[in-house]
Amino acid sequence: MLAKETLDFLKKLEKNNNREWFTANKKLFENANNNVIAVTDDLIGRISKFDPSVAGLDPKSCVFRIYRDVRFAKDKSPYKTNLGAFIAPGGKKTMSPGYYFHVQPGMLFAAAGKHMPDSSELLKIRKAVAANTKDFRKIVEAKKFVDRFGELHDEKLSRPPKGFAADHEAVEYLKLKSFTVTEEFSAKDATSKDYPKMLVESFKASFPLIEFLRKALS
Repeated sequence: MLAKETLDFLKKLEKNNNREWFTANKKLFENANNNVIAVTDDLIGRISKFDPSVAGLDPKSCVFRIYRDVRFAKDKSPYKTNLGAFIAPGGKKTMSPGYYFHVQPGMLFAAAGKHMPDSSELLKIRKAVAANTKDFRKIVEAKKFVDRFGELHDEKLSRPPKGFAADHEAVEYLKLKSFTVTEEFSAKDATSKDYPKMLVESFKASFPLIEFLRKALS
């Protein structure tokens, strides 16, 4: 489960985002990071029961680094104030459709899908949605899916994308720039022994969308 100490570390880091404090408290970071790696390892085992493509993943290949790239950023804070992992075939670097969990005080959530695909990937997904609208709507408009995640509401174009008819029945989906769903959790949820189970239930509910996206991109 996620340790309360992990959230405590991130709270302290938010108030002390500098190298001196971080160096002096490196052990706290290592403990927090190892905790997230352990949770990720547990999730991989659970997810692989309904999505075998992630079986055997090294959890370290899924967890994001805490160090920020500040070369071109106005904000020169050296560290992120969150921890998280992206579980997908090949780990976080592949960025194929998969599952993400975010750990930050006041912002604890699970997400799944494909975030901000590049132009060629986005075209493939849009073509798949346009050609298989009935199947896609059956997934994202199912009552259990909507009750859990709400409607797909990522950033979208103001007009239909080039090459797609303005009167297409799926035009509002075709305008999307990302195809993801999210579910929020409380700090009480996150530090309970049932948190991994909660995350996996969320990920399992998103699996039909993951399958659709993977097929579109294959």
